[in-house]
Amino acid sequence: MNNTFNEVLAAIMSHRSIRKFKNEKLTPSQIETIVRAAQMASSSRFMQAYSIIGLTDSALKRELSEITKTPYIEENGHLFIFCADLKRLTVMGTEQEKQDMRMMLESSVFYQIAVTDTALAAQNAVLAAESLGLGAVIIGSVSKDIRRLDQMLALPEYVVPLFGIAVGVPDQQPEIKPRLPLEAVYFENRYPSESDLKERIEAYDHDMRHYYQTRSENNRDAGWSRSHIDLLKLQLPLSGMTEYLHGKGLNVT
Repeated sequence: MNNTFNEVLAAIMSHRSIRKFKNEKLTPSQIETIVRAAQMASSSRFMQAYSIIGLTDSALKRELSEITKTPYIEENGHLFIFCADLKRLTVMGTEQEKQDMRMMLESSVFYQIAVTDTALAAQNAVLAAESLGLGAVIIGSVSKDIRRLDQMLALPEYVVPLFGIAVGVPDQQPEIKPRLPLEAVYFENRYPSESDLKERIEAYDHDMRHYYQTRSENNRDAGWSRSHIDLLKLQLPLSGMTEYLHGKGLNVT
């Protein structure tokens, strides 16, 4: 690091996912600050194509926790569900205009815009929470039964839940996971050859295996590459997600 290091960078570089929280609810002021920070993220053509739903109903949180087998969905200071949202762009249009908008709205291009907008807003939300002394974890497993989640949140056409963010007062202090080496992520002018990329990742696999074996909890013998190779070899049934998105009016594959 050089002398340009500052408090913002310090917060970014000290990020770690928190999965255990003290029994303290976020204040309305904290919730508002996190959402407003999320809103300040960049947005393609200023569409702001996302919505954030705070899930506060204890019965719904318990059900979602049971579906996902994820206790921190229920046990946190506040649970945010981030949704890609193209519906809001249509509400001021006439019925004819809504029909005229369908081809664009239902394309993969606009779904990608909404997903990107949502992700950028979510990262701002996490950084805002951490700047307030809180912890957070992004939860992709909320979509394990996406149709049920859709029903829980009463989501209309063109609105898709992407992930949750649990926020709260940390009740753990896990070690920071080593990231990929810079040379395996940042390239000048062109992508490296597979042999060069493999060489850059081998040392990282060793570092990650050491991290998993020596961290303070949930130890395991695993590297980075092998974990993801094994995951992608599972050939999980993924067509259900495509069918769900088609049912939301989105023509993606």
